[in-house]
Amino acid sequence: MPVPTYDQFIEPILRFLAKQPAGARARDAQEAAAAALHLSDDQRSELIASGQAIYRNRAGWAHDRLKRAGFSSSAKRGYWELTDAGMTYSEQNPAPLPDAEVKRLAISYMNVKLKPAPDASPLDNFPHVSTDLTSATASPDDRLAQALQELREATAVDLLDNLLQVTPTRFEVIVLDVLHRLGYGTSRDDLQRVGGSGDAGIDGVISLDMLGLEKVYVQAKRWQNTVGRPELQAFYGALAGQKAKRGVFITTSGFTAHAIEFSKSVEGIVLVDGHRLVNLMMDHEVGVTSQLLKLPALDRDYFED
Repeated sequence: MPVPTYDQFIEPILRFLAKQPAGARARDAQEAAAAALHLSDDQRSELIASGQAIYRNRAGWAHDRLKRAGFSSSAKRGYWELTDAGMTYSEQNPAPLPDAEVKRLAISYMNVKLKPAPDASPLDNFPHVSTDLTSATASPDDRLAQALQELREATAVDLLDNLLQVTPTRFEVIVLDVLHRLGYGTSRDDLQRVGGSGDAGIDGVISLDMLGLEKVYVQAKRWQNTVGRPELQAFYGALAGQKAKRGVFITTSGFTAHAIEFSKSVEGIVLVDGHRLVNLMMDHEVGVTSQLLKLPALDRDYFED
């Protein structure tokens, strides 16, 4: 028999985590769901193209739906934990969940994206693919575009979760890795972390030339609170103290409208919020790996005389 579809993993994951108020390892939740679904050894041994067990992959997507619904979270790396809303939902909806409710959880949250702070203003407007996968008229290309967009949005959420869990020092290193992948600095050694006590608001320095005459200063904030105008003014003052012309302020959260307005009123400050940061990480494969898909397409020129 084939491995159950990911929607069938939603309830087993929900019920297992409901019994673990302090959270549980993702691997333990996956195994509990496999046991609840009575998966055979053959079913457990089936793999997707990347080499991951199919049942683990589908359990992961089931948890993704619970996260998007606001019922669960990645409490720390490799751990899943129901939110207060998730605990309440589990208590108010005894097993078994009706098929219609399982379908709602599986489908209704497919297009939920990263949620910015209420007082944050967006820096970018990314296009959104809104194909209805349930439509019989959706072409394979439409379905593929939707699937790729969904994978990207799920990875963005996971990236931001992990960025919020690393130490401030590690976050500063990750930020410099991203900037290097963007082409800043002749080598990685040209990007130096200088954060710490007495850093005057400067966490990193990028040398744009071999002699270090042209530099970009970086501030990296692993925050959940929105960055406001006072923080940017302090950063601008730190740049002035270094007689610097260029600065990049990067945060895992977002910027208020007043902060964005201030950055536009001065020369040389670039802002990167959490949404822009995780998209840069995906585009330049920092903390992310990509799988190459071979899509066949007819070569019409081959058949010409």
